[in-house]
Amino acid sequence: MNHVALTSSESKIRLTAFFVLLFILTYLITRNPWLILFLLIDFSFRSTPELAKYSPLANLSGLISKTFRLANKPVYMPPKRFAARIGLLFIITIIIAQNSKPGTLILGSTIALFAALESLAGFCTACWIYSAFMRLRSH
Repeated sequence: MNHVALTSSESKIRLTAFFVLLFILTYLITRNPWLILFLLIDFSFRSTPELAKYSPLANLSGLISKTFRLANKPVYMPPKRFAARIGLLFIITIIIAQNSKPGTLILGSTIALFAALESLAGFCTACWIYSAFMRLRSH
């Protein structure tokens, strides 16, 4: 695995989380299945190291980061990849629970909360879980 696969820009990651937040909130309001399908594809790409470069949201975030010359603070990617896999699990569960309005609202709101924490506060809940698991595993 090369150095590029191990790091990314914090600005790019936070922008990507902001776009996830926008997409999931729009989905919750409109129930447009194309939005959740788009998120399924995007999370699938971002959760796989070999396919991450094809993520539309990450690519858009990268373009915005470069255009506006946002800070390029490196971020270690394995916890972020774990977070994308958790997001993918949530999206798959939303698709399965599509006909349950309370279920999709709870799951969608949870993803929205996690995306808001990442994009607005720089706190990655799944990354925190990943780090805690790694600490437990090393003991």
